[in-house]
Amino acid sequence: MSTYHLQIVTPDRKVYDGEAQKIILRTVSGDVCILPHHIDFAIPLGIGQASVTDAEGNTRQAACNGGMLSVNDNEVRVIAVTFEWADEIDLERAKRSEEEAEMRIKTLDRQDKDFAIAEVRLKRALTRIRAKG
Repeated sequence: MSTYHLQIVTPDRKVYDGEAQKIILRTVSGDVCILPHHIDFAIPLGIGQASVTDAEGNTRQAACNGGMLSVNDNEVRVIAVTFEWADEIDLERAKRSEEEAEMRIKTLDRQDKDFAIAEVRLKRALTRIRAKG
């Protein structure tokens, strides 16, 4: 199968740097799947699950939190705020974060600026839980 060079980085580390068959990510406009020879493209990332299939056909799940995706001349770069492989996620911590965010949301008015922060925390926690599977 055809591949392309994929690089995934965060401010803290290089997460992936190698050949890939495809990546599926959540963008601010919805999920996208990047296959080899995709048209040049750039879009901001949302909060959601990611799936990377390497050159050998192995697929890994991850949780991705914001950033940018760019495709340029069959080179794909993901610059993410956070990108955690499923095997790196602490499930108990994610569940605690979910519970804390849900309790916070129940105590706040939708107009409160902290309400939006709690919603984002809940979304990140749920994404980690789903990615962990």
